[in-house]
Parts: sequence; structure tokens; C-alpha cells
Amino acid sequence: MDQAGCAELGRRLRDRPVDLDVVLGEAVDRITAELGADRGTLYLLDHATRTLVSHIAHLPEIAEIRLRLGEGVAGQVARTGKPMRVRAAASDARVARRFDQMTGYQTDSLLAAPLCGDDGHVIAVVEVLNKLDGDFDREDEARLGECARSLAGLMLDTSLRSQLGPGTTQPLAYRFNNIVGTSAPMQQAYDLVERAARTEVTVLIRGESGTGKELFARAVHDNSPRADGPFVKVDCAALPDKLIENELFGHEKGAYTGADQAADGQVAAADGGTLMLDEIGELPLAVQGKLLRLLQEKTYLRVGGREPRRADVRFVCATHRDLEKGVEEGEFRQDLYYRLRVVELEVPPLRRRGHGDIDRLVDHFLAIHGQRYERPLMTLTTPARNALHAHDWPGNVRELEHCVESAVVLAAEPRIDVDQLRLPGGAGAPSPAEVTLPEDAFVTGIRPLREVERAYVRHVLRLHGENRSAAARTLEIGRNTLLRKLDQESSGD
Repeated sequence: MDQAGCAELGRRLRDRPVDLDVVLGEAVDRITAELGADRGTLYLLDHATRTLVSHIAHLPEIAEIRLRLGEGVAGQVARTGKPMRVRAAASDARVARRFDQMTGYQTDSLLAAPLCGDDGHVIAVVEVLNKLDGDFDREDEARLGECARSLAGLMLDTSLRSQLGPGTTQPLAYRFNNIVGTSAPMQQAYDLVERAARTEVTVLIRGESGTGKELFARAVHDNSPRADGPFVKVDCAALPDKLIENELFGHEKGAYTGADQAADGQVAAADGGTLMLDEIGELPLAVQGKLLRLLQEKTYLRVGGREPRRADVRFVCATHRDLEKGVEEGEFRQDLYYRLRVVELEVPPLRRRGHGDIDRLVDHFLAIHGQRYERPLMTLTTPARNALHAHDWPGNVRELEHCVESAVVLAAEPRIDVDQLRLPGGAGAPSPAEVTLPEDAFVTGIRPLREVERAYVRHVLRLHGENRSAAARTLEIGRNTLLRKLDQESSGD
């Protein structure tokens, strides 16, 4: 993958909530083609489980490969940080043969190179299999090394950065760039984004202020066939009633005093792309009817105009208001309400997302703002992290980000303590009685070890959405062992 290819993918990733696997998959495709190989794999290093996971792979036979550090060629590259080249794979003891046995694929030759972070630690391994014309040579090894450096830079410019450091304690998990969280409510939102993005339907995004509704709106656009078109946002609450129609539809020359020439509005600016109407609940009734016409007929009139204009626009709307109440009180048109909520997506408040998401968001914001303010080694003391968990976050993710950003800027030392968090009321480390923990926190009183173990197995299983194979991998036990422990729990033995 040359610099031009890397720059192109970088532009697609930069500050955009695209599906990370799609873009990284394209990178692996390019590297595989450039090296003239039959298959390629990108293994990410999961520090929490100390395993390599094949997140991106030409692997139709099985869902994923997991390697222990030191296992197989990729595992050895991850452990040593050195590239490896194998010609006769069938007779080389360094090759993990069990995957060829599982898939029926025959690995004859392979080449692997490490991807490294800013301080030189390994964050991933890229591997190519079976050169189509001869064997991999030293020139191929050098070329793969260059590709690995480019791909590492690409990955470190995404929200993966906060998960790829050696101090990470949570299992690696991601979906859309810059949207962080693995809780069940977030997974439901991700699934809706993925399904809605493939269509042209209007999406209504609901959620409290500060939850990230605009980011989800951008995710719908950036993962749709319209991704190369414009994304235009109009904040319906930020404009006076008399100006909102002109802002949306534009005006004809002479439409009002001072309209010396015709001008397009934001609907025209969004042609071929997506128009986000933020705080749609604030739209004046007089404009709601004109928006309904645009949604139904794909046509509109400029202010002062008589000739209908066509618009090829996909609509994503957002609100924190109770639209149903607005309909009941006559402040919002019922026909528009039903036309908007073809697909309804709720962005959960932070208090419903649990401790796991808070920790991931804190680490994400530490990475972002540590890099922005040239303080990349910032960490939190345990009391400071506890204080963040105890806060109820009425301002949601936006409030959490501002809190972390302020602490990164103001902390005199690399470790941020409670007094640098500037929480409302000077919040400090809470006592256990002051904290209500959600389901994804594991807390237990003094109990027999066997009971604690069973409770923890159930806890990990819930975190993985009842996926027993994934839970067993996190626990570093076999699936049969996990099933046995669950059977023991049900039997009371």
C-alpha cells in the first residue's frame, strides 16, 4: 500500500464514523495485491487477553483466528517485533498447522511484519500467504515493512489508538470510528445504523443532549452509498423562525427587502448527499408542511419562488424533545411525525451504558487530548477513575469529554487525581454506599470462592451478549470448561 493509497484511506477515516473493518479490510486487500499474495490477514493485539485476533482476514472457512503470543508465525512476530519470512511452510515448525487442518487451506509460504505504536510496542501484525509467482523474497519483506508502517499510522489516527496500548485492561472491541462503547444499548444502536445506512429511508435519532446524536447521523451517512456526497447539518433550534425557511430552501431575487440576488439553501447544498435536521422538534409549524412536501415529493420552493425544484437528498433528523407530546399539543404535525420515524434510533444516555463504556470513553479521550496537547502519557489515579464512575453525567458523553480534556490540560503531573477533574460540587472518590453500579460492573461481598467464580462467569457471559465462545476466550478457559461451570451453577453443585 503506497503513500497515495494510505492517504486516500486516511481521508476516509479522518474524524468520520466509518465502519473500521471495512476500511482496514480495503487496506489489507491492497497490501495482498501489492505483494502478489493469495491471502492476507491483519491480526490486532488484544492486550487484555494477550492474544492476536484476526479482525481482518481473507478467511472464508472460519470466523476468526486467535493466537497466543508466540504461537505461530504471527504470534512470534508480535512477541519479538521482528518480521518473519517462511518458504516451505509445511515443514517449518514455526507455522501453526492447526488452522490449515481446520480450513483445508494449504499454506506454502508466508510473510509477516509487525505494526508498531509511537513508542515501538507492537499493536498488530500483517501477514500475507502464498505468493502467486514464486516465493516471498527480501524485497517483498522490505515492501511489507513499508506497508505495515503506513497501516500502523492509519490505525493510530482512529479511535483504535486508545485500545492498542500495552496498559489496556479491557478486551479489544470496536465498530465505527470515533463511536466508543460496547454496552448492549450501544450494540443495538450500531446494528440499526448498519441496516439503515444501506437504505434511503428517513432516520429519526432520539436521545438526550450530549449523547452523540450528530455522530450517529454521520455514521448513517458515511456508511451509506451517499458517503462521497455532502453531509449538511441544519440546527433548527439555532435560527429564528423567520430565517429557518430561507436557510433550508433559499430564496428568489426580490423575495424580500435585501434579497438582491437568488440564493440556494441547505437543501440544495445537500443534493446527492444527506441533510441532517438537528432538533427537528423546534421547527416552526409553517415550515413543517413544506418539509413534509419535500419528504414526500422530493420537491420544494424557494422563498418567493413558484417553480418547484427537485432535491436528491436523504434525511436524518435528530431531537431530544418528546415529539409525541408535541403532536398531542398541536406543536408538531402528526403526518410529519409519522413520515420522519421510518427508522427510529435511540442513542442511550451515558448513565445507561455502564462502567465498561465509561472506562473505554475515558481512555479514548485521554488518548485524543493527550495527543492534541502533547501530553500522551496521561493516566488517571484509581480514586479519580472511581469519581468518574460515581458521577451521573447529566451532560452525557459531551460532559465526560470536557471533564477529561480539562484535566489533561490542567494536571501538573502525568497522573490525574480527583482534584483535577473539576466535577460539579468538587466530587471526590465516592464511598461504596454512594455508588449504584450497573450490570456490567462486577462487585461482590465476602462469599465462598466457588460462588464468586460462578458469579464472575455469568458476569463475563453477559458482557459478551451470552456468546459462550467469546466469554470462554476472555476467561482463557475452554468452552467445555465454561459449559461445565454453568451446569454446576444450574445444578447447585
